[in-house]
Amino acid sequence: MSDIELMGAPGSPYTRKMLALMRYRHIAYKVRWQTVRMDDETFSKDRPKPKVPLLPTYYLPDEKGEIQAVTDSSPILRRFEDEFEGRSVIPSDAVLAFLNWLMEDYGDEWLTKSMFHYRWHYEADIKKAGSVLPRWGNLTGSDADIEPVSKFISERQISRLSYVGSNEVTKETIENSFMRFLTLLNAHLQTAPYLFGARPSSADFAIYGQLTQLAVFDPTSSAIVTAQFPRIYAWVELMEDLSGLSVAEDGSDWLDASAGLPDTLLGLIGEMAELYIPYLKVNAEAVMSGAELVDAELDGRPYQQNPFTYQAKCLQWIGEQYTALSDDDKTRLAELTHDIGLVEALS
Repeated sequence: MSDIELMGAPGSPYTRKMLALMRYRHIAYKVRWQTVRMDDETFSKDRPKPKVPLLPTYYLPDEKGEIQAVTDSSPILRRFEDEFEGRSVIPSDAVLAFLNWLMEDYGDEWLTKSMFHYRWHYEADIKKAGSVLPRWGNLTGSDADIEPVSKFISERQISRLSYVGSNEVTKETIENSFMRFLTLLNAHLQTAPYLFGARPSSADFAIYGQLTQLAVFDPTSSAIVTAQFPRIYAWVELMEDLSGLSVAEDGSDWLDASAGLPDTLLGLIGEMAELYIPYLKVNAEAVMSGAELVDAELDGRPYQQNPFTYQAKCLQWIGEQYTALSDDDKTRLAELTHDIGLVEALS
């Protein structure tokens, strides 16, 4: 098979998620970096355009062999699970696979709130992002050429904060949840190098993608991680290229859940049950009712943002994954997570 072609950007956490995953899985690729223009014509003229302009954009054949522009990292990486053998990123245990789905979704859809918030809320972060992001796609551009593009990017992204959920009402909720997550992940990394054992899962790569920005690039959040959670900073750097990591093809290096889940992993899953799933529910309710605003209480505080249709679908997909579990696996899931109320949150 020829190299997979995609377009992305170093400042895109989902691009970083997928490039690291492909390196780990030994999937050959060719990446071209996005060039941002103020007319928003950011996609290659010699390639089809995606229905929704998101990064990374993959150029993959459909069932007829015609090249299509495809976005959304989670279904793409699962397509690669079918098309490329070995070094799977989906745990072989059905219960762990469900928890992996949930945690990958949390990384993609909740942790990104922290990424967007820190980058476009604080002045130092806005300045750095506005200065560096356009230069990644136009390294030789003059300062005079870059200046209006920098302004364009900053204004466009800041205008999207209401949909991500970053505002003065939610600021404390987002920042508190980020600190809790760092504390929980830091504790877990003292027991295992990855979320589900001695090999990385798709959830590891999703969380890593967001942290390439939060822990490494954006000044405010990076200062927090570097000062208080150096273990996490080190983990992010190591996750960048796991192409040389040896894995057991029989899956024996996945976590063995027969004796229960580690307390540190349960702590992370508890954050999904107590915050992320309740958020998905109130967002879905607002989408279904046609409300103009998600107006609820989360994490003991008021929470407001514009409804997000895609994340209503995320809740549906999580429900479908849970429904697809066998009765025995549902029972195991309930037993393994009974102290944190995950199944109750899913109901």
